[in-house]
Amino acid sequence: MTQPPEIIDIHPHILSDDPAAYPLAPVGGKVSGWAAGRPVTAEQLLAAMDEAGIAKAALVQASTAYGYDNRYVLDSSARHPDRFVAVGCVDPLAPDAAGTVRTAARTPRFAGIRLFTTGSTMPGQAGWLSDESTHPFWSAVQEAGLPVCVQMRIAGIPQLVDVLERFPGVTVVLDHMAYPAIAPGREEAAFGEIEPLAKYPQVFLKLTMRNTVPLETADAGRFLVPLLDAFGSDRIAWGSNFPAAEQPLPELLRLAHAALSVLPEADRAAILSSTARRLYPALT
Repeated sequence: MTQPPEIIDIHPHILSDDPAAYPLAPVGGKVSGWAAGRPVTAEQLLAAMDEAGIAKAALVQASTAYGYDNRYVLDSSARHPDRFVAVGCVDPLAPDAAGTVRTAARTPRFAGIRLFTTGSTMPGQAGWLSDESTHPFWSAVQEAGLPVCVQMRIAGIPQLVDVLERFPGVTVVLDHMAYPAIAPGREEAAFGEIEPLAKYPQVFLKLTMRNTVPLETADAGRFLVPLLDAFGSDRIAWGSNFPAAEQPLPELLRLAHAALSVLPEADRAAILSSTARRLYPALT
């Protein structure tokens, strides 16, 4: 019998219980509801991971809590190097963005960058993703080899394509798969919204509860099978979105297992484990 892989979560968030040491400074100036109402510390996340059977995680900076202050995800990764790496936020519009990227690439446990262009506190799609002022940032990212998680909507795909064409060495991970509108009877159309990105081998997809919750009522196979054919399981990785998601971490993993049950075992293993290690080798 094949040994099941260690499960890796590439999209949990953490918040400190010490606001004096880690003061709030959210992107856009507004703290998200989940950050205010159900924060989870690094140690609480570890307990939830142990309960769910999750081995390791890439801690994604809580943009709507700490903005560009990445100290908590970095400090937590340093305290638990066998379990965590950090994905920190960088302001690509800042005058020193390229230098910040180079510093990040030399920082232990700093494994990736996150850009927040939309979300619960920023419902519209920001228009700066491919702006000329961000080119020094993207050039530095390409040189550093750090993967960039981009939280964006489908409307931002033309901007992203511009980045991919200009900087073909940049690895991009789409948070929540850019929110395709998955719904019963709309599975193939939802796949069609992100299918144009399949031809770019540097684009990875992050499957989260934003996708798996709709797949509970939709026909998962009609969305996931063409997705797998187009991108390959080695370009898809699972993330919980805990605790931004209201469900407990074990339930979020159950949702992932249920959605992925339509796929072959080897592909499920890639999405739940090996693709994460490909993106973040320090988790190996």
